[in-house]
Amino acid sequence: MVNENKIIVALDVETAVEARQIIEELRGEVGAFKIGLQLFAAAGASFVREAAAQNVKIFLDLKFHDIPNTVARASVEAARMGVWMFNVHALGGREMMRRTIDAVREVCAKENLIVPKIIAVTVLTSSNQEDLRGVGIQTDIEQQVVRLARLASVCGLNGVVASPREVRAVRQAVEDENFLIITPGIRNREPEVERREKENDFETRDDQKRVMSAGDAARAGATYIVVGRPVLQAENRVSAARKILEEIKQGMQASI
Repeated sequence: MVNENKIIVALDVETAVEARQIIEELRGEVGAFKIGLQLFAAAGASFVREAAAQNVKIFLDLKFHDIPNTVARASVEAARMGVWMFNVHALGGREMMRRTIDAVREVCAKENLIVPKIIAVTVLTSSNQEDLRGVGIQTDIEQQVVRLARLASVCGLNGVVASPREVRAVRQAVEDENFLIITPGIRNREPEVERREKENDFETRDDQKRVMSAGDAARAGATYIVVGRPVLQAENRVSAARKILEEIKQGMQASI
């Protein structure tokens, strides 16, 4: 995993046509691509299968959170799509996560499928302490992230999604060195990206609150770095991806 490309590009676009163009442009420069709710709602499962069939590593970011049986069944379908990784909400609880793992492993064994990596969302990077209190969670954000990461580990999940600010705490709390920490909230800005994000409109507004540079996240112990705007909105996407990859490598070297 040391030499693996750690960049996951978020395909936060409106159409499959745009997504195909980005994949074609960047598949030799990054490690994987993330398909979230927007693109999935627009292009559907057929696009996920199409990309996976072309040996593109897909992180399906739908954040399943429902009763255990429903999440387990949805997760089985994600595995059948051929995704490399998908996620569930850790707040769904112990039974939901364990039944999901059991169901996916059972079906993959029966149908000769590769078992995807299953990770848990802890606290969204768009949330701050006030947001947590607003929904009745009084725990400090870092403590909440660590608590959910430990729960995910105990349940047998492969890792978690956490903001870069909590990566180090999760690394210290979960002793398994193979435990994955996937980190969104990366904001290595190029000038054009920064200009666009200052515009207060629907298309450019930035929801991320707990952010960090790619290099600092890698230095803290992140396994994979999810990058959207800093690459997608750059004038030269390939150059932007290469710049971030170099920052990640430097961050990893500094952490040794």
